[in-house]
Amino acid sequence: MSVPVLLDTDIGTDIDDAWALAMLLASPELDLRLVTTVSGETDYRGGLCARLLDVAGRADIPIGLGISGPLRVPPAMQGRPQGNWADARNLATHPTVHADGVQALIDAIEASAEPPVVLAIGPLTNIAEALRRAPHIAGKARFVGMHGAVRVGYRPESAPVPEYNVLADVTAARTVFAAPWEKTITPLDTCGSVVLRNEAYARVAGHAEAWPDSLAAAVLETYRLWLPAVGRNPERWRDRSTVLFDTVAVYLAFSEAGLEMETLPIKVADSGLTVIDPAGDPVRVATAWRDHAAFERLLVARLCR
Repeated sequence: MSVPVLLDTDIGTDIDDAWALAMLLASPELDLRLVTTVSGETDYRGGLCARLLDVAGRADIPIGLGISGPLRVPPAMQGRPQGNWADARNLATHPTVHADGVQALIDAIEASAEPPVVLAIGPLTNIAEALRRAPHIAGKARFVGMHGAVRVGYRPESAPVPEYNVLADVTAARTVFAAPWEKTITPLDTCGSVVLRNEAYARVAGHAEAWPDSLAAAVLETYRLWLPAVGRNPERWRDRSTVLFDTVAVYLAFSEAGLEMETLPIKVADSGLTVIDPAGDPVRVATAWRDHAAFERLLVARLCR
């Protein structure tokens, strides 16, 4: 039986959200029931979700427009770096769009016959507001997110730094981490090493070329548009992905087999650092890989379904 999932995403800034949504849609273990968008221009993000859902043949999945707000990313990544791939028409023609994405999230949790996974791969503004409006939902769902840096930063063996999804709304992160629900995260310690290269990437690219209407083709098309828009080498799409942080959170929604998990007391500092502190809230943390290669094979297989 598949796990019900409610995805909260800031798709459209970094490209990894698009890869993660494609993986989620191609994972039979997961039953995606709602996508909500957060931060920046949430209607732009909703348009991207609408087009990807349409490519997947899943226009039946509702989209909720969440809380907008300023972005704390480099100027090149602000605005609409994937805007040429989807626009307002995609959102306008999507069958079900909720103007109040936070309420849609609350309603979806309450309507679920079994506890859904609230899968967050962006800043936690929407989730914190949902908890403020309806604190009881913490007893009806579990939280999985791509957040924080516990022992490692953005580069291998580097010191922890404030990770963007936490830093973008520190107050919201504290609210979500303090809520009395089961919490699981992939911090930079594990998700920061996921890059498809060589044979793995070539397989995805080959599938996209052979199946131009596939999710893999859609992801690579938006990847090609995104690279020059954010000032990256436009030829990079030919041989490797960027870091696919959010795909590990999708994996954690249905499996922990490839990861070393620790339950740690996590505190969110004013700086946005996620530190191990006896006064922190207990969080299941993916701190290391048991089998990174197996996860990579799974990711490629899902993208090439």
